[in-house]
Amino acid sequence: MDAAPHIEVRDLAMAYGDFVVQRDLNFVVNKGDIFVIMGGNGCGKTTLMRALIGLQRPATGTVFYSGEDFWNVPLPDQERLKRRLGVMFQGGALWSSLTLAENVALPLTEYTGLPAGRIAEIVSFKLALVGLAGFEEFYPSELSGGMRKRAGLARAMALDPEILVIDEPSSGLDPLTARRLDDLILELRDSLGATIVVVTHELASILTIGNNSVFLDADTHTMIATGNPQEAIRSGDPKVRYFLSRGVT
Repeated sequence: MDAAPHIEVRDLAMAYGDFVVQRDLNFVVNKGDIFVIMGGNGCGKTTLMRALIGLQRPATGTVFYSGEDFWNVPLPDQERLKRRLGVMFQGGALWSSLTLAENVALPLTEYTGLPAGRIAEIVSFKLALVGLAGFEEFYPSELSGGMRKRAGLARAMALDPEILVIDEPSSGLDPLTARRLDDLILELRDSLGATIVVVTHELASILTIGNNSVFLDADTHTMIATGNPQEAIRSGDPKVRYFLSRGVT
């Protein structure tokens, strides 16, 4: 077992100008966790995700990956650490002019020197992992919302990342499709041994897949540590219980 946590957020604050979105964020994500960042609309979930993946520098504090201080290492080391991450943005964020195979191949052509034939094999394997075998030549516009999300997940996994960061995986999906995507995330964690960070406010997903979590409170602009959501709904902080039970007590 690694001596350092897979991810450690330490004394993090995020702000836009003088407006503080969240402050005093301190939490640990252990290897193999499905860690949920949850909270209502406007609480700062996506802003926190941007700080985690290197898209937005925090106002104060930092993020450690296996003990390495992401925001205080030289740029080449930041780029190296980023390659340990796979990110699925909300909606999949696929290039509409590219086929699924071309979308998934992008990180491989950008960051590896692999020959085209080997890249094609990896692309087919990653698409098969998410249930999209045979869809290599389809364009995003030809797919359902759930299929686009799964294709985005395949692209996030293209470089075999240690950590997957997934933004609102169930957003805009019907309950059955969302449940299938939740099941897929669980399968990927178990089969790949990846650590997964999920940003969501979807209660069904939170309670189905999360084994650890943090709640971002929009009122106080700071976090409430919650641990396992299944336990938090029964005996956690009252505000978290209210959120997880949709206000039904």
